[in-house]
Amino acid sequence: MAMPLPHSFDFLRYSWRNCALCGVGLLVLGAGGCSRFHPAKPEMVYVTAEKTFLRDRVAAVSNRTGEVTNGEALAVLEHGRRFLKVKTPKNEIGWIEDHEVIDDKTHEEFLKLAQDHKNDPVVATAVLRDDANLHLTPGRKTQWFYRLSANARVELLERASVPKVTPAMAEERRVAEAMPAAAKGTAKSPAKQEEPAEPPPVMEDWWLVRDSNGDAGWLLSGRMDVDVPDQVAQYAEGQRIIGAYVLTKVADPNADTPDHEMPEYVMLLEPYKNGLPYDFDQLRVFTWSPKHHHYETAFRLHPIQGFLPVKVSTVPGPRGGVVPAFSFLLANNADVSVDADSGVTRPVNPRTLNYEMLDTVVRRIGPDLAPIPAMHEPGEKKEEPKAHKKR
Repeated sequence: MAMPLPHSFDFLRYSWRNCALCGVGLLVLGAGGCSRFHPAKPEMVYVTAEKTFLRDRVAAVSNRTGEVTNGEALAVLEHGRRFLKVKTPKNEIGWIEDHEVIDDKTHEEFLKLAQDHKNDPVVATAVLRDDANLHLTPGRKTQWFYRLSANARVELLERASVPKVTPAMAEERRVAEAMPAAAKGTAKSPAKQEEPAEPPPVMEDWWLVRDSNGDAGWLLSGRMDVDVPDQVAQYAEGQRIIGAYVLTKVADPNADTPDHEMPEYVMLLEPYKNGLPYDFDQLRVFTWSPKHHHYETAFRLHPIQGFLPVKVSTVPGPRGGVVPAFSFLLANNADVSVDADSGVTRPVNPRTLNYEMLDTVVRRIGPDLAPIPAMHEPGEKKEEPKAHKKR
């Protein structure tokens, strides 16, 4: 027969059980308290429109509850069919169309693009002709985010060429892909002649640019003009100016500048044609004549397959001191590589050419003094040397 436990032992066992239950309760309360003090991060979206309004409801007739601008971050409260219910940093709540915002993942990709290229050398500066959008990748149908106003200045970093795709072309392609195979006429009649091959796609150039806020994105080249001084821009001779870089300055008492000094430039040019397999095909050096008070061409290299960037520096001069110098990349042959994602063209085996300028004489220096191959467009015939007539 079992002996009954003393009352004191029963009380002790009851107390230990209650303490354990209390401990579990405290853990539950602690977990609930942590979630209350550290709520989950809300879903965020970012405004792509230049300016738009929030509505109190999704209907044909609604009231405005707030105004948001490009780049503003909004917290998502509710998802609709084509609308999002959001809250602004000013605690304004309303509905916005989903195509006027981008999600947090896309926003992070734009931030990464700016971070990856924040130290890239500046090829040139340009001025926007009208309002434009910065895209994540080159192309008219790619995602865009930042909105720039007309006359805004941007820094050009890198050039790319991609096929031109307009909304009409995209719709035609979509219809063709959705058409059944039988309707496309895959079975060819023996008597019917084969259709001619499709022409090559129309290419257009894009530039990776950086704005005054440090934001980066791709911009269509036709939406901006390279910022080049008028004194040398007049010598473009029907070519497109890629950039003009100051080599040095010379004194001229009659110069219409605050310091009475005129800059001397190395300028890059190319034909007005998109999709070229190089960044420039002509390089010219302009020096200032204090005697005649105008620019003169001191050096010209054409035609070549040149690639950016152009680096301006100084080197030790033959008579002491330093003299201005510059260098650029040159394609040794027609072998170039095109990045499938961005459309950026790069030479497979690039060469680095170096030049220095002594007063008004430009001469080649450095380890690479091999001949420079002349560049000719596909199908272009080389000019045959003329035979000298005998007297």
